[in-house]
Amino acid sequence: MLVSSNSSVIQLHLLFQLGDRLRRLRESQGLSTVEIASRVGISRGTLRAIEAGDPTPSLGTYLKVISALGILGDFALLADDAMRSVTSNTAATGASRDAPLARVVVSVDTTRHRIQDLRSLALHEEAVRRVRAEPALLQQAQAVLQKWLDAGDLRSASLWLEWKDILEHRKWRKALGRTHRAQELRQASPMTAVLPPEVRKRILQEVRELKEGVVIEIAGRASQ
Repeated sequence: MLVSSNSSVIQLHLLFQLGDRLRRLRESQGLSTVEIASRVGISRGTLRAIEAGDPTPSLGTYLKVISALGILGDFALLADDAMRSVTSNTAATGASRDAPLARVVVSVDTTRHRIQDLRSLALHEEAVRRVRAEPALLQQAQAVLQKWLDAGDLRSASLWLEWKDILEHRKWRKALGRTHRAQELRQASPMTAVLPPEVRKRILQEVRELKEGVVIEIAGRASQ
């Protein structure tokens, strides 16, 4: 299935894959997190975030880790000059100027990747984006949370109390992180209540398509 590359689920999944590849490369080279973090000039926490595919670290920080692991050349293919060169070569052969440079198949190996958390993270990133744009939605999430707290379910009480603090102080990174605690928070979250049904449906559909495998076209353009 051909999909748009601006799919939020695809973007999250590709970051997961990139982080996982960087972690495996570091381990295959026998390098510790301390060594790489020191070499790059970042904290171990930032390196762990990168290896988890967290979007919080800057692109420049990702590139420093990529360079330290010796695979910067792979990513140089994304540079503008390289893209123009490939497009020019395509044009020289008489191929259509509008033809894609490549088609990349992206899928999730559900035996290795946490598809459930990918879905939950995509839902929460969209929910947080909407709350930031429309602060009144925060009251909706708080009302749902208070209803749960009043019900007195002790099994989830600690998570709900943490959510109360997150909502009150807008500590979104605690819920959008790649840590085990963040995963637990997302499983006991009131945030999806702010999402319209059609938005939830779209995200869930993107996840289903990813499980089956989707195609992203890398479009070409004529050189200037």
